[in-house]
Amino acid sequence: MSRKKRILYVQSSGVDTPERTYAPFVLGTTAAMMDIDATIYFLIKGVTVVKKGEAEKIKLGSFPSLKEVMDQATKAGVKLLVCEQSTQLLGLSRGDFIPEAKVVGAATLNDLALDADAILCF
Repeated sequence: MSRKKRILYVQSSGVDTPERTYAPFVLGTTAAMMDIDATIYFLIKGVTVVKKGEAEKIKLGSFPSLKEVMDQATKAGVKLLVCEQSTQLLGLSRGDFIPEAKVVGAATLNDLALDADAILCF
């Protein structure tokens, strides 16, 4: 029996470039609906996207707020992982992030990349 396909989205853009924050959540939700295991790994400034209170501040055009899009993704089963080293780089603590985002080490990204069927970076 073949394993479920896996896709990895690497989000390095943060809230300072809001137009780049939506894509991994929209694509991740779409992947989950296609029965693909979707994970978003946040690193460098990307970790600011899942910082508590930040997604509510982002709304572009007639699109739903980033918080709404993020909630849809997590409800669909998209996993959110935050690079611990990036949090340290930006002076953030583990408690600064939304509950759905799990802080993990850098080796996790390497493991995910080696195991993924596809990788997209934002």
